[in-house]
Amino acid sequence: MESLKKEDITIVNTKLAKQSVIATSLGNAMEWFDFGLYSYLAVTIGKVFFPEIDPSDQLIYALATFAIAFISRPIGGLVFGMLGDRFGRKKVLSLTLIMMALATLSIGLIPSYASIGTVAPVLLMMARLIQGFSTGGEYAGAMTFIAESTPDKKRGFMSSGLEVGSLIGFCAGASLVTLMTFLLGSERMVDWGWRIPFLIAGPLGFIGLYFRSRLEETPAFKAMVKAEEEEKHRASLKEIVTDHWKPLLICVGIVLFYNTVNYMLLTYMPAYLTQELHFGETKGLMLLIIVMVITMPIILAFGYWSDRIGRNRIIKGALIGIVLLSVPIFMMIGNGNSFIVFCGVLLLSGLLAAFQGTLPATLPSLFFTKVRYGSLAITYNVSTSLFGGTTPLIIAWLVSITKNRMFPAFYLMAVCLFGLIIVSCFVKETAGKSLRGCQPIVEDPDEVKEVLKNPARALWWKEEEDHEANMEAADERSHGIKPKKGKIYG
Repeated sequence: MESLKKEDITIVNTKLAKQSVIATSLGNAMEWFDFGLYSYLAVTIGKVFFPEIDPSDQLIYALATFAIAFISRPIGGLVFGMLGDRFGRKKVLSLTLIMMALATLSIGLIPSYASIGTVAPVLLMMARLIQGFSTGGEYAGAMTFIAESTPDKKRGFMSSGLEVGSLIGFCAGASLVTLMTFLLGSERMVDWGWRIPFLIAGPLGFIGLYFRSRLEETPAFKAMVKAEEEEKHRASLKEIVTDHWKPLLICVGIVLFYNTVNYMLLTYMPAYLTQELHFGETKGLMLLIIVMVITMPIILAFGYWSDRIGRNRIIKGALIGIVLLSVPIFMMIGNGNSFIVFCGVLLLSGLLAAFQGTLPATLPSLFFTKVRYGSLAITYNVSTSLFGGTTPLIIAWLVSITKNRMFPAFYLMAVCLFGLIIVSCFVKETAGKSLRGCQPIVEDPDEVKEVLKNPARALWWKEEEDHEANMEAADERSHGIKPKKGKIYG
């Protein structure tokens, strides 16, 4: 293992690190503003774009249009992820934000089915595909940017701000829809009111772009570029798949349970309360908004404690909680009493908050700097597209054909039991440690001496890197190839 020198340790300005978190989170809020709009307008969108479908199936068609965006997310993740690892995190995050804002704005301009017939849902699907493509590079890039810009000892807490930004965006979209539904009523919302929230998305996107344009590139990416000026080598997609297949699979497994719970609560629950439990539309929407507002400080609390007691403990505790409590939670939600329903939704949201407070710091730590954005974008979006984004559609379909309202609980239990195996067996604890391929990042000059006293803890990933490099060199020698010089992963 190489020795650690004082000049290898990055000292970040705490104020600038906080600004990076806020600016990145505001941009990510734009993405979730769209999710909030679409989730809370799913019933209305079904009536506008699929009026000739049986009313009982309109929601399924609307959710299918929501899910179709996840077809293009892996493609967007591949394209933007590779660009982010080659040209920088900041540039790509600005591009994804512009695309998201324009696509969301265009939805508000699409004529209804009554005006142009089947062309309307086709245009809606095209807009959703563009949204999915841009989102493919957005969230993974935001996680990467924040993880690489924050001190090692505060990465959990500061990264949890990304999820708070997501909820702020979601709540803003949901609140706007709820307010307009209350003021205009269902009929006028179907006629024209549903367009207004989407039209607001354009200006909001450019506000987010302004904040992102003022950011500096991450210290980790700058260090990597400087090192690669000597190596003249950037990782290719083939290298990502062949050299990093294990963390790729681990990331897919983590995102599977994370986004299944996430989309169950934030996307499916509004429609579930309205369609299946016959809650008043405004009443159900307000209940969920209140729950999300309460959840925000809980997310930050989990992020704070993850830096102190470890992220894996919190993640495993939440997974066990969902396995044991899913059935009681959905029994409470199906009770009908407003207070009991509220408690059930809040309990599920609190368990989700444990993931939201820890995983934005955990997922980037799975990959080395050279391939972090690309690997995270590809795996996150493939897993989200296959398992997370399809959750509302699958659950709505299963409940529809079985008439069993407890299916969401059984689905969550199975997914989180699988997640518990993944985290327990394959995820290393990284709280307080540097990211793979990164030199230590501190916020106080006094911490430098502390890090130098224990370089093995700071550069824990070196043994893993050296082992992989030795394995590759041995393989090359066995085939008569001269081994490459220099690092292959950092």
